[in-house]
Amino acid sequence: MLTDQWYVDAETLAKPAIEAVRSGDIAVVPETWKKTWFNWLENIQPWCVSRQLWWGHRIPAWFDPSGNVFVAETFEEAQQQAGGGVELRQDEDVLDTWFSSALWPFATLGWPEETHDLKRHYPNDVLISGFDIIFFWDARMAMQGFEFMGERPWKTLYLHGLVRDAKGQKMSKSKGNTVDPLGLIDKYGADALRFTLAAMESQGRDIKLDEKRVEGYRNFATKLWNAARFLQMNGVGASQSIAAPAAELPVNRWIIGEVVETLAKLDTAFDELRFDEMADAIYHFVWGTFCDWYVELVKGAFDQETKAVAAWAFDQILVMLHPFMPFVTEELWNANERSYDLIVAKWPNPQVGLHPQQAELDVAMQHMSEQTGREVHRNLDELNKWFVETTIDVIREIRAARSELSIPWSVTLKPVVVMSEHYDTTLLELLEEDKSVARLAKIAEPSLAESAPPNSVQIVVRGWTIALPLEGVVDFESERGRLTKAVAAAEKERDSLAARLSNPQFAERAKPEAVEKARADHAEKSAEAERYRAALERLG
Repeated sequence: MLTDQWYVDAETLAKPAIEAVRSGDIAVVPETWKKTWFNWLENIQPWCVSRQLWWGHRIPAWFDPSGNVFVAETFEEAQQQAGGGVELRQDEDVLDTWFSSALWPFATLGWPEETHDLKRHYPNDVLISGFDIIFFWDARMAMQGFEFMGERPWKTLYLHGLVRDAKGQKMSKSKGNTVDPLGLIDKYGADALRFTLAAMESQGRDIKLDEKRVEGYRNFATKLWNAARFLQMNGVGASQSIAAPAAELPVNRWIIGEVVETLAKLDTAFDELRFDEMADAIYHFVWGTFCDWYVELVKGAFDQETKAVAAWAFDQILVMLHPFMPFVTEELWNANERSYDLIVAKWPNPQVGLHPQQAELDVAMQHMSEQTGREVHRNLDELNKWFVETTIDVIREIRAARSELSIPWSVTLKPVVVMSEHYDTTLLELLEEDKSVARLAKIAEPSLAESAPPNSVQIVVRGWTIALPLEGVVDFESERGRLTKAVAAAEKERDSLAARLSNPQFAERAKPEAVEKARADHAEKSAEAERYRAALERLG
């Protein structure tokens, strides 16, 4: 049965929204979605806005007993149009939900009144939306914004992907692959789920929500919690300054520089709306740089300078991580006495704390008077960074050798620095002076030799060769045999997977998740083969 409906001239409404995106007045990220925007709006049809529902905004139209219709914003205006004393009846239909929703950017700020909030917050900066409602809601918000406010509702439209299951399939009750976010929160915490979605959001690509990723980021939150407790146990409290503390120890100057670099990465990624890159930068800094290395390097050496630097660096971490993990960061922030909550803390400035103490700068300038103070500062920072990162590389390589050759930690290794044509004493001095290498790699006092001793494993760090004598520690023949078999097994599996992936029939007929798993397995076996071969080469 045909019924009368209310329509809006959508073609007229669409024109300003089309021009705004075409001119760049509204930016669309990723830009590939502009095509969809134009396709929808340039082929738009009259919009039926009346709905036969109980709930919603009533159609602003009134009928008199003769069937004449009066459209107005209010009943009083409709009564004036109809004339005094004429009985009016409002249309029983309500506006389409998307029509009402399109008013959101300004209706929530007090419109049609000229409120303080409306003047302050309209237009907004960024709308973050799923791409599946680019027309249903986003484009209609733009249309209504230009129509009622005479201006775009936001400067940038950011379109993210959809959350799918771990295999990339759309979630469906009939498939039984739906994921209850509340269940994940109960199991792993809201912070872990929130960080997972941020880390996997790559500008419009769908998110394959694997529970293992959520579990991994729960472990990340635990890592942060343990680091906070360790610092507290060593007398590290809240930082007393937004600016970086003065520091002389290389490890402290290094972590300050790493904080500055991480902040710069975050700011750049945020400007580009790359939330995945933001999450990646803060994750690797917190877990790898701060927890795995800085905390380990300063363990047992918490003097006043180190306490101040550690407190400052950890405070910067909490501020940087707060948008991603608000609950655990706020809890850790308030574990120390504070004058304000973390949510109102000032976002860190990458330029704060870059300059060394003036006295240090003056001394350096006496030795390098031909350079400017800024050049001196840069050279000092680069030298300091090199020193600490070389220390880390030495520890990492010795640990890797221990792991690959199953050298027990009860054995203290005695490193030998092998002289080369361009040899200098820098590495030997580093090994002698930096006690953290001895502690973290379990080595004794280093020595110097023209060649590697027999039955030793060799590692190369930044051009230097370090030999680790293993006489009586490792059975070389047995170890060579074991590693040779391991290399052969890994390469056999690698090549088998490569052959499967290169087969066109496999790529065409197999399920996408099977192809993806084969690729992941191939990458894993390739890395495994390289690792075993590198260990074999170490034995010579």
